[in-house]
Amino acid sequence: MSYDNLLIVLAVAAGVPFLLAMVPRLPVPGAVLEIVAGVVLGPAVLNVVTVDAAVQSLSIIGLGFLLFLAGLEIDIRQLRGPRARLVGLGLVGTLALAAIVGLLLRVAGLAESPLLVGTALVATSLGLLVPILKDVGAIDRPVGQLTIGGASAGEISAVVLLSLFFSEHSSGPGAKLLLLLSLAGLAMLIVLASMRAGRSMWLSRAVEMLADTSAQVRVRLTMLLVVGLSAMALHLGFEAILGAFIAGAVLRLIDPDAEQTHPQFHLKLEGLGYGFLVPVFFVTSGIQFDLGALFSDAETVLRVPMFLAALLLVRGLPALAYRSAGLSRAEVMASGLLQATSLPVIVAAATIGLKLDAIRPENAAALVAAGLLSVVVFPLLALRLLGRSTVQTGRRPMSSPGGGR
Repeated sequence: MSYDNLLIVLAVAAGVPFLLAMVPRLPVPGAVLEIVAGVVLGPAVLNVVTVDAAVQSLSIIGLGFLLFLAGLEIDIRQLRGPRARLVGLGLVGTLALAAIVGLLLRVAGLAESPLLVGTALVATSLGLLVPILKDVGAIDRPVGQLTIGGASAGEISAVVLLSLFFSEHSSGPGAKLLLLLSLAGLAMLIVLASMRAGRSMWLSRAVEMLADTSAQVRVRLTMLLVVGLSAMALHLGFEAILGAFIAGAVLRLIDPDAEQTHPQFHLKLEGLGYGFLVPVFFVTSGIQFDLGALFSDAETVLRVPMFLAALLLVRGLPALAYRSAGLSRAEVMASGLLQATSLPVIVAAATIGLKLDAIRPENAAALVAAGLLSVVVFPLLALRLLGRSTVQTGRRPMSSPGGGR
């Protein structure tokens, strides 16, 4: 096994944060630069790096860990209570619009699988939204809670739909649904068993004692959970990313206040993910990005703004339902823009679709390019609107160290 290509990928991952630090006004999330760097260094442009076995293996693990961290961001408490009805109404609108847009694209000959394209349009980059909302002091305001709730619902729906209908292991939808319920049941058993084990004084003391030693027992147990549920998802005929995503949600259910009670734990997980595995996935996605297919003709290039508009329609328009919660017009618009910000699930959907011949390379490239633009353009517009809303309501924005993930 050669480490040459992996060395270049890791050099890109290490260099991107320095570039962002040198140009602090550059309004581009690190993930976008990592993908762009992969495109430039890959076969499409300079051809100095390729995807070999080492890079491919770590990229697959990185995608799983990215979905795990996304699941970890989901707070089930945001999906219940008085705002749950609005979140549910927004999700129904999103799913309906995704189905309509997918079918229209199919009729126009721009999508081979309307279900795949519709599923890709449903998700939101939850990991990017949380730090943005913290930065402007909106995380605890109704606009922040509704946006996070809507983003969580969209992320869950997209991952489940992707796993149900686009797994390499074929079986009927009815059987898949039954297996999915089995996986959900297993996840709940793990939650209940973990909560019961947490009541053991001896076990709690042992975990506390070993958590910050070389044993790093919390991290080891977490990796056991991620790999275990990923393996179970594969055995049941789903993509491993579904198991990884569920692992994140399970861990959040088991320990919902971990960021306050033992904050170092989440920092360690983010260090492993965002410091190592996730950048490998994004750089590898750039290396595999089919730039030639994107610029093969003018029609393909024009699909990028079309897919971007579809994202805004499918994820942004349902935010109008939040107006009844007392949100201002600026807050509703900002929420819609943030919910239309999506990249990881789009990249995952395009990757899986290409493997299954469910999407043509040019459409996959245009879809990913639209996702890249969404994480650059939409948050910037939303920040301006939220800043205006903060001034109008007399609230002062809080300072936060959050950054774009």
